[in-house]
Order: sequence, then structure tokens, then C-alpha cells
Amino acid sequence: MMPAIVSPLLARTRALFGGAVTALARECAEGGKLDARKLDAQQFASYEIAWAAADLLAAETLAGARLNALDAKLAGVFVAEALGAVLRRLEPLLLDLRLDLQLGELHALAASGELAQFRREAASAAVQAQAGAAVAAGDGELGDVPLDAGIVMARDGFRRFAAEAVAPLAERIHREDQIVPESLLQPLREMGVFGLSIPEAYGGTAPGSHDDTQMMVAVTEALSEGSLGAAGSLITRPEILARALLAGGTEAQKRRWLPALAVGEPLCAIAMTEPDFGSDVAGLQLKATRAEGGWLLNGAKTWCTFAGKAGVLMVVARTDPDKAAGHRGLSLLLVEKPAFEGHEFAVAQEGGGTLHGRAIPTIGYRGMHSFDLVFENFLVPDENLVGGDAGLGKGFYFTMTGMMGGRMQTAGRALGVMRAAVRAAIRYAGDRQVFGAPLASYQLTQVKIAAMAARFVACRWLAYDVARLLDAGGGRMEASLVKLLACRSAELVTREALQIHGGMGYAEETAVSRYFVDARVLSIFEGAEETLALKVIARSLLEQALEKR
Repeated sequence: MMPAIVSPLLARTRALFGGAVTALARECAEGGKLDARKLDAQQFASYEIAWAAADLLAAETLAGARLNALDAKLAGVFVAEALGAVLRRLEPLLLDLRLDLQLGELHALAASGELAQFRREAASAAVQAQAGAAVAAGDGELGDVPLDAGIVMARDGFRRFAAEAVAPLAERIHREDQIVPESLLQPLREMGVFGLSIPEAYGGTAPGSHDDTQMMVAVTEALSEGSLGAAGSLITRPEILARALLAGGTEAQKRRWLPALAVGEPLCAIAMTEPDFGSDVAGLQLKATRAEGGWLLNGAKTWCTFAGKAGVLMVVARTDPDKAAGHRGLSLLLVEKPAFEGHEFAVAQEGGGTLHGRAIPTIGYRGMHSFDLVFENFLVPDENLVGGDAGLGKGFYFTMTGMMGGRMQTAGRALGVMRAAVRAAIRYAGDRQVFGAPLASYQLTQVKIAAMAARFVACRWLAYDVARLLDAGGGRMEASLVKLLACRSAELVTREALQIHGGMGYAEETAVSRYFVDARVLSIFEGAEETLALKVIARSLLEQALEKR
């Protein structure tokens, strides 16, 4: 358990945070509602508020959790760091918003004996070194979140598969930029990995009454530990498409596509991002024009991961030619195509329509390949318009429903990469002799290991807690907080793991170099962290503050 002093410290910090959010909401409002122009003028403040929210929620989650002795030590390390980070982020906001009273309260808290005492007890160099040494010497489960027996059994089974089947192929797939081989895909089909988000009634394994987000996060974490690109990310696309179909598909579409997606036949990809719009989904311009028997697609998409291997693409297209319609002019179309193994493909239809795809060279996240796509008069039949005519103009909403699960799944991927990096750092630090002693015996190494493990534990508890909330029907904004924190944490953890390896960490022959470049993509896709912070998290917090007035 966390020390009793933590709760009042967090309560005071939460009160300061709430005051800053309320004041910022007033600055960004016009007539009691958020004003887009005023909100854009406060982007930095909004960004800092989002990050403060993520750190604070993670700290509060740990403070309320029943932790074993080692996790409690690591939780103390994280909470001490998080409190400092939140106060540092809030100070310039309170200054800019001229909240002198709250600024005085912040300075009083920052200089308080209670906070100093907690920092000494929970995060002094000696305490962190002791925690890091315990992590390095132990072989237990860091972030030991209580989970149902079925989830633990599935997680352990996928961990074995990741260690025995994925990890031995991961380096070659990465270094040679290969596609995920059938030797991995077929066993994963048989293990049911593609049906985790699909209800049992449609051939998947999810309960019919609610989602099973904790199971999805657990399986994703296990596979990502073996390889992000060759295993851990395979679930993301069927997760997004399945949720979109469940939200808006006709019953006929659900019965046609969901059982097929559940068994990975076909594999799927999501064609959403465009060259000139990035995360601005509402501004997408790929045109879908009515034609005899369907819709003609014309335009380009980019960063369409797994598009070559996929047999169906979920394409977000503009079916309303009036640009003023914004996100209300978007619909979803399912584009069927043959599966291709290489880095480039072309599909030619009998009527003259074409689809060309070319893989984008990337520094990491290899195995699935992200493609540039060009559609020219490519015909999609009417029955592949998600929701039929009733789905026209609702593609944005269906996509956002799908993305919610995708963000949690991305947090699971970050957890897997972090776990792999921490374990690699521990092994190397124990084996590497420096000046006649193991690297793990030095204080600085121990402190680094403690900081890495503390971030992992915090993100793990937060992810599974929010997954539980989602399964109960809430937690939508919190899912974005998890994604924000876990993905940035994966970058920090893999950076330190590589640093512990020294020169060997920079060599491609060590797995930790792959973890480092793979982790970098996590803060970019499924909602770049800036867009997530500004357009989802901060906006939600500010809207909630206005509703309470």
C-alpha cells in the first residue's frame, strides 16, 4: 500500500488541477460553449493540461491500488515524479491565467514539508537504488494487476508463443524488412487472436453483453513483447473495423464480415490518413462518387498499415461533395482486393478502375508495412457501404468508435514493448562486467532500472483499470489518457534500456535497438499525441468543466 501521506497530496494537486481546467475553460468559451478560435489560441495550455491529467490519473490509480511490496516501492517512485511533473506543468498556466491565489497554493504545496517527506521516503536515491536492485534480482511479475484466471491463462499462452515463435523471427523480419510470415499468422488465426473484439454471436470470443478490453490488452501486451511489427500490432486493424461494423453496419454486413474477420480470412487494413491532412480526419478529401452499382473512389491515402497483405480495406471517403459538410460528409466503404506479399502492388478492375500501393520505408515497425495508396475510378459495390444509405455521412462517428478500442490496443502494445525493454536491460546489466563488477551493482544503473520499472507499473495499472471502465460502459476519455502516457513512456523506457546496453544497444544485432525504433511510432499513430491531447483530452476536460458551471 502507498503511504497515507499520498492521498492528501494528490487531493491538493487534484484541486489545483481542477482550478486550472475551470479557468482555462472560461478563457476558451463563448456563450457557455467552447469556441474553436479561442481554443486554438490556447494550444500550449491545453497540451499541458492533457499531460497533467495523464500523470495525475496514473498516480491516483496507483494510490488506490492494492500493491505487493515491490510494486508499492515502484509506485512511490512514479507518484513522486508525477506530482513534480504536474506541479511544473500547472505553474505557467496559473501564471498566464492570472490565478494568483491558486499559484500561491501551488507554491505552498511544492515547498511543503509533507511533499518533501514523501519524496525522501519514496524517491530518494537510496530508495530508488534499493527498488532497482530488487527489480534486477527478482523474477516476479511487475505491475501485478489482479486479472481473471481466463485472462491470465490466455496471456501466459500468448507469451509462450511470442517467446518461442515470434521472438526468433523478429530480428530477421526487422532487419530485412520482411512481411509477417504465414508461419506466424496461421497459428495466431487458430489461437483466435483476430476475434478478440468480435462477439461470440458473430464468430469471435468477446462476450455478447460487453467488450472484453482487459483480455485484448493482455493478449496485445504478450505478443508485443515478442515483436511490435510482427505480432503485437496484428490485432489493431480488426479491432477498429469490427467496432465500426458493430456500431454502424447493417445486420447483413455484420454477418458477412465479422465471422470472416474473426478467423483472419481476410486480414484487413484501415485507410484513413491522407497526405495533406494527417490526424485531421474531418478534413479528409478522398472522393466517393455514386455510380451504377456502387461508388467510384478517386484520391490518395497514406500510412495504411498492412494494406498489401490485407484482403479488405476500411476506407474513410467523402461521399458528400460539399466540403462545408466537414466530418458529416464522410462515409465508410469496404474495399476488397487480393492479398500481396511484397512492398508494392496494383489492382486493376475489369471496368478500368485501379488501386496502386507502395510501402513506405520506415526506421522501425517493420513486418506489416505502411502503404501509400492511390485510387483511380475504383468501384466499390453498394453493399460495401457500411450501414447502407443509412450510414451515409456517419463514417466519422463509426471510425471514432473503432479508434477507441484501437487506442487501448496501442497502449497494450506500449506495455509489451516496455516489458521487453525492462527485461532486456535487467539481463544485460546482470551479465555485463564494468570495472570488475556487474553493471547492475552500480547505483546509477539501479536508479535507472527503478525509473523504467516504475513507469511500466504505472502504465500497466492504469491501462487495465481503464479497460475495466470501458467494459462497464465508461472510460472513453481515459482511454486516450492511457494511450498518451503509455506511448510516451515506451519511448523513455526503451531509450534507457538502450543506454544501459551502451554501444551494444546501438547495434542492430541486439533486440533493444529494435524496441527503441519501434516504440517511437507509438506516439504517432492511432492519434498523434498532439492531436490526442488537444482535440480529445483537453477538449473533453474543458467541456466537462463548462457543464459543471
